[in-house]
Amino acid sequence: MSELPWPHVTGPLATITDPATIRARTRRVLDAALAGETAFAVDLARLGPCVDFVMQVTTENYPSGDIPFHGRYEHLKAGGVDRLARLRAALGPTDRVEQARALVDLVVVSVLLDAGAGPAWRYVEDGVTYTRSEGLAVASAAMFMQGAFSHDGSPRVTADGLAALTAERVSRGMQVSPGNAMTGLEGRASLVKRLEASLRAAPALFPGGRPGGMVDALLAQPQPVTATSLLRLLLFGLSTMWPARVTLEGVGFGDVWPWRGEGPDAWIPFHKLSQWLAYSLVEPLEHGGVRFTGVEDLTGLPEYRNGGLFLDFGVLTLRDPSLARVELEAAHPAIVEWRALTVQLLDRVGDEVCRRMGKTKQQLPLARVLQGGTWSAGRAIAKQQRAQGLPPLTLKSDGMVF
Repeated sequence: MSELPWPHVTGPLATITDPATIRARTRRVLDAALAGETAFAVDLARLGPCVDFVMQVTTENYPSGDIPFHGRYEHLKAGGVDRLARLRAALGPTDRVEQARALVDLVVVSVLLDAGAGPAWRYVEDGVTYTRSEGLAVASAAMFMQGAFSHDGSPRVTADGLAALTAERVSRGMQVSPGNAMTGLEGRASLVKRLEASLRAAPALFPGGRPGGMVDALLAQPQPVTATSLLRLLLFGLSTMWPARVTLEGVGFGDVWPWRGEGPDAWIPFHKLSQWLAYSLVEPLEHGGVRFTGVEDLTGLPEYRNGGLFLDFGVLTLRDPSLARVELEAAHPAIVEWRALTVQLLDRVGDEVCRRMGKTKQQLPLARVLQGGTWSAGRAIAKQQRAQGLPPLTLKSDGMVF
């Protein structure tokens, strides 16, 4: 496709990139599960205790009730260190738009480098050890400040800088060694590497050949911008970066999966990483003056912390327990169903959390419920039930889906 269909999107491309489609297609799976026709049994009566635990964790984490978005910003503040302030200081005297460009640059590469790192990996900064998502955020921030993603050593991301990026450099930046192994290293390094082609292919979306150029593209739109429009900018602008599992009108999509059928009507879109990136970008883009509406339209994120929460509380139960003892690919029907059911159940949890807290969905969108929230609760219950807090299902991670 010579011209990316943004911001005006119609037809099948509008359908496959609409969060409403995610909800409608995943509802098919929930209906099948309730009819006893999927790999999972569903016990909705167990949702009450699950929500109780989510509320407990949320209150402990945010006693004031002021819950931020479930985005990369929170991970970048791990250990109480304001790395975003460090970046703004390193930029020197500049306006908020340029600051926002740099913040967007950082968030984009940090999100792309984030995926399950495995239980063994560690990252040490100033004598403090970080693991998992927090460790990945801290490591990516350090690489960014060192100019690992730019062609001139500056704290930004440029297409020319990514052209010179190697898996070995990512490995060094992540402190990977024989005694500090990381799951999915090659996958995440190749993903960031492919960002170069996307930046070059979509100059209207990424002016200046950097992710932060989207600040200018969004500021040029009538304000406020819908969150769905931001999601579509990411899906179309970064489409050449993902393994094109399915292609529609010349656009490839990575996190869209067939379920019980052929053709687009049988596809279940999740767009998990793109939605998390959208959640993560709202704050830096607002710093540059972009205003958003409809954030509550985006869905919950179907990843192993949220999905594990429902398995560990018995809301979901495998009909074939042996599936919990083998490594499953992301395309396995049980994983597609698990993720679809997670989207549906997160909506129900979100509605109940809003009710209990006396908030509307606009005041407490899923982006905040996840942060409060389900993601932390999923991590906490996993630690209680399994050594090293491993997820209840063993997933083969390629660094791009989970």
